[in-house]
Amino acid sequence: MDVPPPAELLERVRSLRAAGPLLAGLPDASDVYLVGGAVRDLLLHRTPHELDLVVDGDVAEIAAALGGELRLYDRFGTSTVRLGDFTYDIARSRRETYAHPGALPDVTPAPLDVDLLRRDFTVNSLAAALAGPEAGVIRFPSGALDDLALGRLRVLHDGSFRDDPTRMLRLARYAGRLGFAVEPHTRELLDDALAAGALTTVSGSRAGAELRLLASELDPIAALVSAGELGIDRAIHPRLHLDDPELAGRALSLLPADGRRDRLALALAAREIPEHELAALLESLAFEAPDRDAIVAAATRAPELARRLRAAQRPSQIAAAIGPGARPELVALAGALGAEREASEWLTRLREIKLEIDGSDLIAAGLSQGPAVGRGLAAALAAKLDGLARDRAAELAEALRAANDSG
Repeated sequence: MDVPPPAELLERVRSLRAAGPLLAGLPDASDVYLVGGAVRDLLLHRTPHELDLVVDGDVAEIAAALGGELRLYDRFGTSTVRLGDFTYDIARSRRETYAHPGALPDVTPAPLDVDLLRRDFTVNSLAAALAGPEAGVIRFPSGALDDLALGRLRVLHDGSFRDDPTRMLRLARYAGRLGFAVEPHTRELLDDALAAGALTTVSGSRAGAELRLLASELDPIAALVSAGELGIDRAIHPRLHLDDPELAGRALSLLPADGRRDRLALALAAREIPEHELAALLESLAFEAPDRDAIVAAATRAPELARRLRAAQRPSQIAAAIGPGARPELVALAGALGAEREASEWLTRLREIKLEIDGSDLIAAGLSQGPAVGRGLAAALAAKLDGLARDRAAELAEALRAANDSG
């Protein structure tokens, strides 16, 4: 791959919105480098979404020069600086050692060239100087640019997956995002690590964090397909596998803006896992309760909901089949399983329909407090959904009729 001249690379950096506040605050003589995926994406003419920095020197000094809100993480020699609308991760260039496979690393300061060798894949081991006489110059380990040009994912040393097994999930994530192939020796190392149960050496929270990042990709289907092709998904659970990308595409296309693509993607991959087993798995992976509940509901209840939706004839029956409190991920998956029209109608229109009246209106009209109020409101909403109660007066009349008929 041809490396752009320093001035051209700096111009690509300056074109990024997040780069303005950063470059304005950097001291001219500082040894500060843009590293990792941002440099990779700039060389691929992609737009980076995060700017990570490495300092070959005192992080606190650079962070103080930048100003803004500063947060330090002493164990790993890193800090986060917020400047206006942008947040930057800043780390001291360092060496990492691992007390045992899967352990969090012990870090010590080291030169930049050593820091680049500790990274996950060669295409993420690129650094571009942002200031000083070498501004715009790219530094990289041997072979990194060749791998980038060839679209190849390669680890930097044979112990990479043993030291940090979460890199296996990152491998699937980058393969899906970039469309890169896994270098043959790296694939051999991956297979060996999977066979040795390497993922069991890291905490559930760390594995879960990487799984959540994978599902949060812009194209989570591609990421999960890559995880399946590499055998990584089944290392998390034997039945975790996205086996129907077309179904996944239909479900994601039905999901509205307030739905969570990551939740739906994981539900699609978990459809073969029994409900209680899936809930326990997600808990072991440190999923928060709202995420866990939404994934479990979509993965295990969508087929039955699809059946009920296909039997619904009227809008009120669609709403009744779905019930109150349903998450859009569940309904979107049910729609993809054969109830697309009904699911789409609820997701785009029916769930937004609300009554103009409430229980106080029924009581003011002479109804006593009690279950009849709820029955009346439910009947009024059903009538409104079916187009039979077109204004407030009609809603009230229907509610009172239903409440009185119920005794």
